[in-house]
Amino acid sequence: MKLVILDRDGTINFDSDRFIKTPDEWRPLPGALEAIARLNGAGYHVAVATNQSGIERGLLDMNALNAIHAKMLKAVQQAGGHIDVIYYCPHSGDADCRCRKPSPGMFVDIGQRLNVSMAGVPCIGDGLRDLQAAEAAGGKPILVLTGKGAATLAAGNLPAGTQTFADLSTAVDAILSAV
Repeated sequence: MKLVILDRDGTINFDSDRFIKTPDEWRPLPGALEAIARLNGAGYHVAVATNQSGIERGLLDMNALNAIHAKMLKAVQQAGGHIDVIYYCPHSGDADCRCRKPSPGMFVDIGQRLNVSMAGVPCIGDGLRDLQAAEAAGGKPILVLTGKGAATLAAGNLPAGTQTFADLSTAVDAILSAV
């Protein structure tokens, strides 16, 4: 089974320093939904792994998160694709949990659920935490310059072998051309 793991905010949709708290605030980045559909069309399963500390902070509740994800899933479906699973970490940065990126817990759990070795699985995100979690899980870290990606690149210290692309669409182009 072929798998790609995506971060949500800043990779699939526009990010906000004030968190995405309602479905109305969730807006896809140009070309992102179509990129997911292209992955599906090439036989890839797509998973999302997203830190959502706004839950623990009380900025949104589970009903709001589920509504945001329902909007995202519907939008991807309307673009001709689908997302197989969504994993999220509701904890804040001070929590000592195994799921919050940069810890690899969500990635490991996705691999186990889908019965896929994480070795070399493309893991695409806009933050250093996304890349560190990918590396720790044995995945292939891919940085997109949308969201916080340009600042992440400028700050440096990326995991060895990190590939960088302008956005999700160009990252998917590279994945599909390598097959």
